[in-house]
Amino acid sequence: MTSTPPVIAPVLSVRDLSVSFSTDSGEVPAIEDISFDVARGEVLGIVGESGSGKSVTALTVMRLLQIPPARIRSGSIHFEGQNLLALKEAQMRRIRGRAISMIFQEPMTSLNPVFTIGDQIVETILAHESVSVASARKRAIDLLGRVGIPSPSRRIDDFPHQMSGGQRQRVMIAIALACQPRILLADEPTTALDVTIQAQILDLLRNLQREFDMSVVMITHNMGAIADFADRVLVMYAGRVVEEAGVHEIFEKPHHPYAAALLASVPLLDDDRRRLSAIPGQLPIPSEWPPGCRFAPRCQQASTQCQEAVPDFRNVGVSARVACILYPHDIARSVTECKK
Repeated sequence: MTSTPPVIAPVLSVRDLSVSFSTDSGEVPAIEDISFDVARGEVLGIVGESGSGKSVTALTVMRLLQIPPARIRSGSIHFEGQNLLALKEAQMRRIRGRAISMIFQEPMTSLNPVFTIGDQIVETILAHESVSVASARKRAIDLLGRVGIPSPSRRIDDFPHQMSGGQRQRVMIAIALACQPRILLADEPTTALDVTIQAQILDLLRNLQREFDMSVVMITHNMGAIADFADRVLVMYAGRVVEEAGVHEIFEKPHHPYAAALLASVPLLDDDRRRLSAIPGQLPIPSEWPPGCRFAPRCQQASTQCQEAVPDFRNVGVSARVACILYPHDIARSVTECKK
């Protein structure tokens, strides 16, 4: 008699999360009904155009949104079974930076310009661990070496402006990993870096993720990084998740028209097209989100029904879930069936 394998709970579980902001024009939604899980040691990629709600999702997980004007309208965020939204700020500070860390988009604005990089790494360690300043500094030097900063024992006393963009991003990674977190949220970790430095940063993150066995949530526009680094992909559009799938399946056969359009706009080395495909129109601003499927005004396959009803999620393919009326029923198949 074979035993059923145990169900392993996700390290992070977000359910029906909705966030809005108070403005002079009234309350404006930012994300609506966002749900996803992250398993231990898994890399989840979140993609979508600017304004889709990717960064707001990450900042809400970290409890870094200023409330007000932000308001968490509904939902839950469970980390290892603990609802982060129910914690007091003092409790959250013990988790933030230690168990869950974040790499922010702009290292030059995220790093404090009047403190050395060593001071900023040491501060993170001392905030969460009972160690001496000398011990924290020694670990900071080791971290700088591990993230690829040359002569770390000398550069530890440099200020952010004395470092290149790629080096500042490495410092941000060192700060995020100072206490060996179990989850790393990386919000556009290669923004404003040239292609060569981007590749180096992604290689560094990949190696460190394996070394620390971390779960990673990577927010990016770089589809190449997603293809090379992520295990699963979450596609967001106008504050909603429209598709979730394993990385191989979404690149081989994207199901939602928006996911397909995103991939079609990426240049390939063996692509002989004279012009890249482009998605017509623009992402709607949150105060003017259309009813029904929000991608309908830009979708070449849209019908009248798309503009009226919000599509439910359906299981399709091997590992995908998609919110689109093109899939009115669950049509998930096993890997064995797909190979026949």
